[in-house]
Amino acid sequence: MSDTRSRSLVKALTWRLLASLTTVVIVLLLSGELGLALFVGGVEAIAKLIVFYGHERAWSFVRWGRLPSV
Repeated sequence: MSDTRSRSLVKALTWRLLASLTTVVIVLLLSGELGLALFVGGVEAIAKLIVFYGHERAWSFVRWGRLPSV
Protein backbone atom coordinates (compact mmCIF):
# COMPACT_ATOMS: atom_id res chain seq x y z
CA MET A 1 0.00 0.00 0.00
CA SER A 2 2.77 2.43 -0.83
CA ASP A 3 2.93 5.03 -3.56
CA THR A 4 5.04 4.31 -6.60
CA ARG A 5 8.00 6.53 -7.34
CA SER A 6 6.22 7.92 -10.41
CA ARG A 7 3.16 8.83 -8.32
CA SER A 8 5.37 10.61 -5.79
CA LEU A 9 7.10 12.48 -8.62
CA VAL A 10 3.82 13.61 -10.24
CA LYS A 11 2.46 14.75 -6.87
CA ALA A 12 5.66 16.68 -6.23
CA LEU A 13 5.58 18.33 -9.67
CA THR A 14 1.94 19.42 -9.53
CA TRP A 15 2.30 20.78 -6.00
CA ARG A 16 5.48 22.63 -6.95
CA LEU A 17 3.76 24.25 -9.91
CA LEU A 18 0.96 25.62 -7.74
CA ALA A 19 3.25 26.68 -4.90
CA SER A 20 5.80 28.31 -7.20
CA LEU A 21 3.14 30.27 -9.06
CA THR A 22 2.02 31.56 -5.68
CA THR A 23 5.61 32.61 -4.89
CA VAL A 24 5.96 34.38 -8.24
CA VAL A 25 2.74 36.34 -7.65
CA ILE A 26 3.76 37.33 -4.12
CA VAL A 27 7.25 38.48 -5.18
CA LEU A 28 5.76 40.35 -8.15
CA LEU A 29 3.24 42.13 -5.91
CA LEU A 30 5.92 43.04 -3.36
CA SER A 31 8.67 44.09 -5.76
CA GLY A 32 6.89 45.00 -8.98
CA GLU A 33 9.73 43.27 -10.85
CA LEU A 34 8.72 40.37 -13.08
CA GLY A 35 12.31 39.23 -13.65
CA LEU A 36 12.98 38.97 -9.93
CA ALA A 37 9.67 37.22 -9.35
CA LEU A 38 10.41 34.60 -12.03
CA PHE A 39 13.96 34.07 -10.75
CA VAL A 40 12.86 33.58 -7.14
CA GLY A 41 10.02 31.31 -8.28
CA GLY A 42 12.41 29.19 -10.33
CA VAL A 43 15.00 28.78 -7.59
CA GLU A 44 12.30 28.04 -5.05
CA ALA A 45 10.67 25.45 -7.34
CA ILE A 46 13.84 23.46 -7.90
CA ALA A 47 14.93 23.48 -4.26
CA LYS A 48 11.56 22.57 -2.85
CA LEU A 49 10.84 19.92 -5.49
CA ILE A 50 13.92 18.03 -4.35
CA VAL A 51 13.03 18.42 -0.67
CA PHE A 52 9.37 17.41 -1.20
CA TYR A 53 10.25 14.31 -3.22
CA GLY A 54 12.62 13.12 -0.50
CA HIS A 55 10.01 13.85 2.17
CA GLU A 56 7.33 11.98 0.22
CA ARG A 57 9.57 8.94 -0.29
CA ALA A 58 10.54 8.90 3.40
CA TRP A 59 6.87 8.85 4.41
CA SER A 60 6.29 5.80 2.22
CA PHE A 61 8.20 3.83 4.88
CA VAL A 62 5.96 5.02 7.74
CA ARG A 63 2.98 2.78 8.45
CA TRP A 64 1.34 5.12 10.96
CA GLY A 65 -2.06 6.43 9.85
CA ARG A 66 -2.55 4.00 6.97
CA LEU A 67 -5.56 1.78 6.58
CA PRO A 68 -5.27 -1.74 5.19
CA SER A 69 -6.22 -2.36 1.57
CA VAL A 70 -9.63 -3.86 0.99
